[in-house]
Amino acid sequence: MAKYIFKRLVMLIPVMLGVIVIVFTLMYITPGVPVDTLLGDDATPEAAEALREQLGLNGGYFQRLFSYINNLLHGDLGICYATKQPVMDRLLQTFPNSLKLAGAAVALSVLIGLSMGIISAVKQYSLFDNIAMTLAMIGNAMPNFWQGLLLMLVFALWLGWLPATGFTSWKHMILPAVTIGTSSAAAIARMTRSSMLEVIRSDYIVTARAKGQTELMITIRHALRNALIPVVTTIGMQFGHLLGGAVLTESIFAVPGVGKLMVDAIKARNYPVVQGGVLMIALGYSLVNLAVDVLYAYIDPRIRLQYK
Repeated sequence: MAKYIFKRLVMLIPVMLGVIVIVFTLMYITPGVPVDTLLGDDATPEAAEALREQLGLNGGYFQRLFSYINNLLHGDLGICYATKQPVMDRLLQTFPNSLKLAGAAVALSVLIGLSMGIISAVKQYSLFDNIAMTLAMIGNAMPNFWQGLLLMLVFALWLGWLPATGFTSWKHMILPAVTIGTSSAAAIARMTRSSMLEVIRSDYIVTARAKGQTELMITIRHALRNALIPVVTTIGMQFGHLLGGAVLTESIFAVPGVGKLMVDAIKARNYPVVQGGVLMIALGYSLVNLAVDVLYAYIDPRIRLQYK
């Protein structure tokens, strides 16, 4: 298992290198010069040229790219134009909030999605099944932006039960977590139902019933465990998606996370922060996929035997 994990970590190197090149290229060809934003319209050409030299913007594409990669190898993501702080410090200040929000959203989506999927599979074509799958389709189709505005309007402005913005207590996490967790819960519910329906028709489930085991034991111990592989894959993909997909949601609810930091940086043409944020999200997504692959081995003994 340790050898497999090491191989997967090595495979992350070309993936992250590709992300670095793509993100840098996009920032390089993006119109607009941050010097104009930092100095204003009244800046003299001499001051603008001095600042471009200071920020390392006068070199060619490959020169700047290799310089950026070299700095990354030394743990330097650049300097935030707005605060003059290292980008790494800015990301480390905000990433825990994004991680908390994504974790809360995933926990909520797993609880709702697994429950809905299991019951829908066991009660196939029932009223609950039809309602649950209809809600899943609606939740999966509605954009997070409109979900967030609707929840804020109802629960924060009209009813006044929950705070609309901020991130200082657990109450502040409810609305943004529900907003970004709804679509994930829908995806998990549909995958759980589909996977469970394939498993509960298997011969070993019929054998378990013939032995007199209870339906609850059959559902939890036999059916759910054998149906978990595609479900765990979906959960891992959703968690990785939520790490980077909460950009608009963090902006709507004023959550001081990486998403909001990147939105503000894009508006201000603060390119080092944008690049650093994308790289951190990509790395987090890749590590989540690695964790999912390792989790496979603990769920399915057949997979575990391949690494012994």
